[in-house]
Amino acid sequence: MLQLGAFTPAAPVVLAPMAGVTNAPFRALCRRFGPGLVYVNEMVMAAALVHGNAKTQRLITFDPDEHPRSLQLYGSDPEMVGRAVDRLGADGIVDHVDLNFGCPAAKVTRKGGGAAVPARPALLRAVVQSAVRAAEPYGVPVTAKFRLGLHDRLLTHLRAGAICEGEGIVAIALHARTVEQHYAGDARWAAIGELKSHVTSIPVLGNGDIWEATDAVAMMRATGCDGVVVGRGCLGRPWLFADLLAVLGGAPPPPSRSLGVVADVMADHARRLVALHAPDGARAEGNAMRGFRKHASWYLTGYPVGSEARRRFAQVSSVAELDDLLAMLDPELAVVPGGERIRRGHTNGPIRVALPAGFLADPAWQDDVTVPDDADVMALSGG
Repeated sequence: MLQLGAFTPAAPVVLAPMAGVTNAPFRALCRRFGPGLVYVNEMVMAAALVHGNAKTQRLITFDPDEHPRSLQLYGSDPEMVGRAVDRLGADGIVDHVDLNFGCPAAKVTRKGGGAAVPARPALLRAVVQSAVRAAEPYGVPVTAKFRLGLHDRLLTHLRAGAICEGEGIVAIALHARTVEQHYAGDARWAAIGELKSHVTSIPVLGNGDIWEATDAVAMMRATGCDGVVVGRGCLGRPWLFADLLAVLGGAPPPPSRSLGVVADVMADHARRLVALHAPDGARAEGNAMRGFRKHASWYLTGYPVGSEARRRFAQVSSVAELDDLLAMLDPELAVVPGGERIRRGHTNGPIRVALPAGFLADPAWQDDVTVPDDADVMALSGG
């Protein structure tokens, strides 16, 4: 059973943190449809958090009624990760910390971070130890998410799972793709079952290709995993969490939403984003709507609205303009057959795995706890 401290989710379902997506407005919409689940904020960098980076500070935004307040932390320096977790705990900012060992972005793995960390087991252990020890005085549970490995020649998920289990992580999640695979092809659900058999004392969650609620049931049956982490499947479809609650509770999946329902959610989402950007002053609405454009595309995916409408939504610059565009849509339109399974978000891959020079050349890398220079980490944060 998935348990985060004193919090027991209504179902073993977690929103995957996604950069530029899982901010407070999007999480609020997800909670509206699926209350009582775990919704994780987008990733923040430990070093940037410790140094008080302004951009990072802004990312740590939670609604007053949000519980648990879950945050994903990226870091490959054990000391920095520990200091970041201590700060989050001391300031009472979060109820749950998730460690990111799965980011495949070249700018991150090139510095030895993200999904590259599990390739150095000693470093992985040190980061996990530091986070768990820092969180313990505050009663903050720590989870971790990772991929299969860098590529098929170096699969690390079983070893990473065992390290996390041994060092006090309360649950782990596996995105069943390698870094090289990136987001292409199908997730390898069999590897989730393999990890579940290997790690027996803590919950194992599966991530990858949960496009409809019935996929979650299929994954859990096929792998024996304890729950699911949902990423791209909920882009433009925050009501997927209502479907998951229904199906995992034994009910049939709800019918697809009409375009009228989608339009109402789009209007709500845009206004929430404008409120989030209020500190931008006169630029708030413009900045918010630029961020909303990708969501507009995802919301309309699978609906036969026409290319001209899609073009106009992709250029929307104000809430008033959005309202006018939404008013022109046919609220009775239904999603096309198979439309809910159209992939949203990243689909690219395979990619070349970017690593620091000599990262795996010396056999001593197994015990290497060398971390990126702090200036490099801060550069990744944009300030």
